[in-house]
Amino acid sequence: VQLQASGGGLVQAGGSLRLSCAASARTFTDYAMGWFRQAPGKEREFVATISWSGGSTYYADSMKGRFVISRDNGGNTVYLQMNNLKPEDTAVYYCAAGVMFGSNSEGGYDYWGQGTLVTVSS
Repeated sequence: VQLQASGGGLVQAGGSLRLSCAASARTFTDYAMGWFRQAPGKEREFVATISWSGGSTYYADSMKGRFVISRDNGGNTVYLQMNNLKPEDTAVYYCAAGVMFGSNSEGGYDYWGQGTLVTVSS
């Protein structure tokens, strides 16, 4: 499975961005999808995950209410809508695919995209 993340960029605090992650998987619905992020000098952290059908989602507490994960199974794409962005959201954002839903750790995912940089200015 190959994953290609896109949509990052520079945005002012309070603004919004939507990240996309296109998957090459022949059976995209075999995989739960997740987003992680890594800020400069910090470890990679969990952001959100979505189940195979898209019917269930799970967020890190700090992202609840601001970020929304969704997926388009017909288009083999998962999205991360990010609203009310803060400077502390600045990070490289990675999408990931795994066969099990609900994991908030890197070990729960088998495939990773290359990351897309989000920079939030104050």
